[in-house]
Amino acid sequence: MATYRKLFKVWEVMKYGGISRQTVHNYTQMRLIRESERTDSGHRLYDEDVFNRLEKIKNLKKTGHSLLQIKDMLDSNSATN
Repeated sequence: MATYRKLFKVWEVMKYGGISRQTVHNYTQMRLIRESERTDSGHRLYDEDVFNRLEKIKNLKKTGHSLLQIKDMLDSNSATN
């Protein structure tokens, strides 16, 4: 039996994540968030884990961390999980 996995388009990440299109683009380019797949026409798709990641980024930004520091923190945290 196939498992259904919801993938979100950029506009959905913007809407539900409370961020702009440019922020989605910037975070993707910096590898703060990662696309899961692309459509046949090349549009990025993100899985629901992106929202947890965005929440972590927002919280770390509130505590004064730069995006580069946040990337290092998230990358090192992922390596230990």
